[in-house]
Amino acid sequence: MKRTATANWKGSGKEGSGKLLTQSGVIKNKSYDYRSRFEDGSYTNPEELIAAAHAGCYAMKLSFVLGAAGYTPSRIEAKCTVTLEAGVITGSHIEVRAKVPKLKAKDFPQYAEDAKANCPVSKALGAISITLDAQQVKTFKAKPEQA
Repeated sequence: MKRTATANWKGSGKEGSGKLLTQSGVIKNKSYDYRSRFEDGSYTNPEELIAAAHAGCYAMKLSFVLGAAGYTPSRIEAKCTVTLEAGVITGSHIEVRAKVPKLKAKDFPQYAEDAKANCPVSKALGAISITLDAQQVKTFKAKPEQA
């Protein structure tokens, strides 16, 4: 399986801007520029997209890991923060909360770590530090963060 995305950039690195398009069309002509990457611009940026990919991949992998152990999560919420320092991606931090009926809280971290180590995006990001904060919860009181 192969997936594609296209970036079209016009102008200089600092004054120019670009548009992103994914094969599925879910991202279609979404703008990005210097301000959205290195300042407080309102467009998307590659690091935000990597964070979304890592959070999505991790949550799905954790579901598979739990399923293989005989548990079905009723909900997994994964938030990923990608750090860019001096023009280099230096880390990815995953915060995960999961509601998993019948799973003992003391056993949850092993499944969370397995998913972190084996999700395809974690493996692709293997050259950087990937940290994890994992919590099994009984209920979700706050609404999930909007993407």
